[in-house]
This record gives sequence, C-alpha cells and structure tokens, in this order.
Amino acid sequence: MKTKIKLPQKNLTQSHKDTKKGQVKNSSLNVEKIRKDFPILKQKVHGKPLVYLDNAATTQKPLVVIETLDKYYREYNSNIHRGLHLLSEKATAAYEAVRLKAQKFLNAADSKEIIFTRGTTEGINLVAQTWGRKNVAAGDEVLVTNMEHHSNIVPWQMLCEEKGSTLKVVPINDAGELLMEYLKKLLTPKTKILAITHVSNALGTVNPIAEIIKLAHSKGVKVLVDGAQAVPHLPVDVQELDCDFYVFSGHKLYGPTGIGVLYGKYALLDAMPPYQGGGDMISSVTFEKTFYKKPPYKFEAGTPHIAGVIGLGTALDYVGKIGLGNIASQEQDLLAYGTKKLSEIPGLKIIGTAQHKAGVLSFTLGEIHPHDIGTILDRQGVAIRAGHHCAQPVMERFQIPATARASFAFYNTRSEIDALAKAIRKVTEVFK
Repeated sequence: MKTKIKLPQKNLTQSHKDTKKGQVKNSSLNVEKIRKDFPILKQKVHGKPLVYLDNAATTQKPLVVIETLDKYYREYNSNIHRGLHLLSEKATAAYEAVRLKAQKFLNAADSKEIIFTRGTTEGINLVAQTWGRKNVAAGDEVLVTNMEHHSNIVPWQMLCEEKGSTLKVVPINDAGELLMEYLKKLLTPKTKILAITHVSNALGTVNPIAEIIKLAHSKGVKVLVDGAQAVPHLPVDVQELDCDFYVFSGHKLYGPTGIGVLYGKYALLDAMPPYQGGGDMISSVTFEKTFYKKPPYKFEAGTPHIAGVIGLGTALDYVGKIGLGNIASQEQDLLAYGTKKLSEIPGLKIIGTAQHKAGVLSFTLGEIHPHDIGTILDRQGVAIRAGHHCAQPVMERFQIPATARASFAFYNTRSEIDALAKAIRKVTEVFK
C-alpha cells in the first residue's frame, strides 16, 4: 500500500530538507570539545577507535553525570523524605530539585505532574494499570500504531485481555509514516485512549504529534505519548502539545539507567488509583483502611532510585546547556550526511524514509542478515544495533526479519559515518 502523506513542515530543519537533494551542511557545535566530556568515547574496540552509533538503545554519559552519582554515594547517600538528619535532608533536597528541573524541561504546569519511574516502560504500564483499569471496560477500544515499541503495545494488550476490550492499530505507509486518514476513521466513540510514539525507534519517523493530539481530543480520546526517542533530540512542551500523559527514560537522555519520568495532567493523576503499595506513598495506614498521599507521591512507593534521579537532573542541566536546538541541528546534519553516504552503497536499502525523521538509519543489505552485519561492524570498532528493535510489528509490515540500525547523538561526527560506510562495504566484501 503506497500512500503519500504530507506532514507538517514547520519543525523540519533545513539540513534534513537537503537530504533529498544530496546536500548537507555542517553544524555549529564544537563536537570535538563535547566528545571530551564522554570518557567512554576515548576507548578502542578490537584495536580500533570506538564509533558508537547505538544511541537509540542508550546514550553515553558525560563525566559530569558520572561524577554526580559518585558524589551522591560518597558524600550524602541517604534515604529521602523520612529522615531528620543532615544527609537525608541533603538527599531529599537534591531529589526534589530534579522534579522541578523535569517540570521545566517538559514545561509542565506543576511539579506535582512529574512522577519518577524506572523508565518509559514503567510509565506506560503505570498508566495502563491505573488509568486504564479504571476507565477502559468491555467493548471499549485502545488505539496504538504500527510503529510502536513493544513497551507501548504489550501493556495495552494485557489491559484489553483483562477487560474484554479491543486493541486497534493505525497502519503506516511504505515510508514509515502514519496513514492519517485511517487514524481519523479509527477514532470512534469506543476509543478510550490513543497510545502513540513521538519518534519511532525503528524508523526514525517523527510523528505530527500536536496535530494527532488535537484530533484525538476532538473525539474525546485521551492521549499517552511515548517520548523516549523524542526528548533527546527535540524540545517538548507538554502544555503546548496538550497531551494527557508523556513518558521518557533517563538513559536515552545522557542520564543513568533505571530512571524515567511520567508526566500526567494533575486532574487525571489525582483521580487515578495507586500503581503500587508501600512506604512513602501513604498518609496513614491502619488494618481497616489506608489513605494515600496526593500525586506525585501516591505513585512513588518505596525507596526510589535516588541516585538515578539526581543523576538525571545533571543530565538535564547538561543537555540544557548545549541546547536542544543545537542538538537537533547537529543530528539532522548527521542524518543528511549519513543518508547520502549509505545510499551510495550497492544493495543497501534504508527502511524508514519519512519526510520528517530523527537521527536513525535502519537498513538492510541484500540477503545478508543484520546480525552478521552487526558482528562484522563490531570487529571494525563500529557499534550499531541489529535485530527487530523491540518493534516486531514494524518488521512484519516491511516483510523483513530485522534491520541494522545506526542511530546518532550530538557527539557523533561525519568521520564516524565515514567509518560506518567503510565498515559496511567491508561486510559486502566478506559476503561476496
């Protein structure tokens, strides 16, 4: 099915537009200086300089984030909210300061709308198991898209199986863009929530999320946005988008693993039941009845990942200092240059050619299995991802078992893309 969809152009950078023309231009960031902030990039792999192009899976950490974690454990490691001693007070203040930073980062209306989770996956599960259980019933429908990560499919499947509701799927075209006319048809009075990715991890597609949210809301449908692949690459304003829920992971944003953020409109969070029970999420407990705290604490049971939250705060500061506009410009330049270089390789096919993309290049190389591509590239010092990328329905849509995926961060360079292209040509030589 080949359908042309014209997506909004206002967010496209010129460097990405130039991809179509085979033209590219340099970013203004001092990338070589930035690379010095990332200790891991200095190492060699199999005797060759590391070329790290697996940023959609996880990004590397700047030294300042690493030092923040070290300082917490060395100087004021303590539990939060409940201690009266100095270390607990310092840890609590540092922890809660990050809630304010996350509020500012997303432009949420209130810090109470920021909930710390273990990552995007837990954030989606939290909404599915709390808001979903309360609001989705037998005969209702939950809407997702064909480009979703498994973490934005499986929780909704589980909910639908439990409630006797139906999971509906918005298809995509051959470029990896949503078929908007189908989305409009699938938004019906039975639809309770649309769960949609902002940026596809497998294709790089940037969805016209503001337009989609407005359309869903016109039908009375709530919207959860998976922002795991969006927040490292472009500015996000949840008030401007008017989304009901927005989730992201810290480890894709140059922060620690095991930490993430769920944003939710306060009225929705306040009406939702708790996700887990335990310490710190209660106001009082008796054997007869428990009373819960107000959001966000109602959803943060037990001792949280305190170091991870504090480290995330430093990562937010670091990204803010560089500027998401500058980051987007650098990565779009890499995308344009990489698209041009890889398109010159005989037999290579890029999967995901949306008009509006983030810095992801998924590809196949003739009949060579992506796992073989990834293995040979690793021996050349080039780290990419090979597989279905936790997006098996995407692979099924394009009738392929897997892809090789190079994904960019602002610390990557054109010379690294040259190394990638050279390593891919090495693959073709091996399999001749």
